[in-house]
Amino acid sequence: MDVMAVLELEPDPSPALPTASSTEADAPADAYGGDAFLAGPTLLWPDLNFTPPSMFTTASPVASLLENASVVLVSSASSSSAVTREDAAAAAAQPWQALLLLSIKGTLMGVIIFAALFGNLLVIVSVMRHRKLRVITNYFVVSLALADMLVAIMAMCFNASVELTGGLWLFGYFMCDVWNSMDVYFSSASILHLCCISVDRYYAIVQPLDYPLIMTQARLGVMLAVVWCAPALVSFLPIFLGWYTTSEHLEYRRLHPDTCGFTVNKPYAVVSSSVSFWVPGVIMICMYYRIYMEADRQERMLYR
Repeated sequence: MDVMAVLELEPDPSPALPTASSTEADAPADAYGGDAFLAGPTLLWPDLNFTPPSMFTTASPVASLLENASVVLVSSASSSSAVTREDAAAAAAQPWQALLLLSIKGTLMGVIIFAALFGNLLVIVSVMRHRKLRVITNYFVVSLALADMLVAIMAMCFNASVELTGGLWLFGYFMCDVWNSMDVYFSSASILHLCCISVDRYYAIVQPLDYPLIMTQARLGVMLAVVWCAPALVSFLPIFLGWYTTSEHLEYRRLHPDTCGFTVNKPYAVVSSSVSFWVPGVIMICMYYRIYMEADRQERMLYR
């Protein structure tokens, strides 16, 4: 056998390394599957001319976000500076406006309180100085004037202080209960006085002959005692015992003694409004309706 023929038939002991084609480099998923996987590993040489995309190019979303953020910051800074200038201008003008508003409010409240005191004092002095005015009806009027004077002194003065201090209570926790109690007490007493006057006028007009027998000095004293004592049952007693409100409101008042609110619960609201408003209101409506009917009947009799 020829030597050259033997060399051609003998296998090459050093196999050539496989090279990756452009198709295999473009599709790396095919290098790990099918016949290529069975044939052996494929070497993929990196492209030295590859340039990664920049994160901060104008086409990058991060760069756009940073650019928008810078615009927002600049616009926010300019707007905040404008708001600051407006606030400074408003703050410069606010003391004068607040002082003017406070002066007007204080003047109006002072006039109302003075009118309440002076007007009711004139009523009391007039009845005391003229004996002809000392009748049973005017005793109710004098008592009503006294109750209204106490409303002006004990309730309206404290209310004026709260309004002039911007809602700030300056007199402590205990005086807050005193103020609320006196406000409810004297207001209820005034309404009950009006109820008693309506009853007195009913007997004086509808039953004039029996009026001296019905409205005696003793009955007058009993009615005035009820008028001055009954409001205490819905004012001082439930307020100082804490029955008028919730435990949350009481705890809030203990933690904030510079505020004086009057938050009531449902049972107290029903009882207090009934004693102070609804029952006297119904009685007054009935009494004055009967008075109107009697006056209309007498007018028809005169022009018959």
